[in-house]
Amino acid sequence: MDIISEVFKLLAKEYKRGANSNWTGSKVHRLIKELTGCEDPYKLQKKQSNEMALSFMDDVENILKKDDSLETCVKIAIVGNIIDFGAYGLDTDFESLIKESLKKDLKINQTDLLEEALNKHDDVLYLVDNAGEIVFDRILLWKIKSYGVNITLAVKEKPIVNDACMEDALSAGLDEYADIVSTGEDTVGVVYHEFSDDFREIFDDADFIISKGLGNFEGLTELDLKDKDVFYLACAKCPVSANLIGINLGEMFLLKSDYLKL
Repeated sequence: MDIISEVFKLLAKEYKRGANSNWTGSKVHRLIKELTGCEDPYKLQKKQSNEMALSFMDDVENILKKDDSLETCVKIAIVGNIIDFGAYGLDTDFESLIKESLKKDLKINQTDLLEEALNKHDDVLYLVDNAGEIVFDRILLWKIKSYGVNITLAVKEKPIVNDACMEDALSAGLDEYADIVSTGEDTVGVVYHEFSDDFREIFDDADFIISKGLGNFEGLTELDLKDKDVFYLACAKCPVSANLIGINLGEMFLLKSDYLKL
């Protein structure tokens, strides 16, 4: 069976004006898993991503010895978002990309508003993105805990692209800082109607959300979250998202949801 042809057939059927890109992408990757019989096509890449991230921890520790401010921890967490085999080619020199990004400033930096939220709330829902990236998330989780905030960290129930699942989060040691829960689904980014009932309740009750990555950004910005303090942390790897935010491709950002005026 020609898998590419089947994917094109699905796209021809699903992709139209107003289509939800996360939901369409989820259907594509579910189809690929079904046709190949491989439940976790990115398993090797996810393992390599975690190993790659761990290899940078000495560099990260040296940075933190000089400056362990919230802003620095935020930047480190966002730099981890670069490790993404789903957005970049397999031949990408991630090591060079990460080292260069650690030297750069955030293009949009609303760390002051994030700190206000950390001082305001007792609890935060932290939506992780990719394997590999979650190793860098440890640094920000550690910093968040210093504000006395309880962290609920959400991972995917089943493999989808290189998104982090429970096994990935536990292997990265995130349970040291957060209660880890499953979203109950295997979707690209956030697809609200696919949440399990348990996670939908957690999400609806959350007043404060930290969202990592563009997949979660794209899904959350389609929801009405005006009553929540929502912060997006990512690297702009998609031209459409970069244009929406008003930054250049490859630039990093931390912004509060009302910055976008959507």
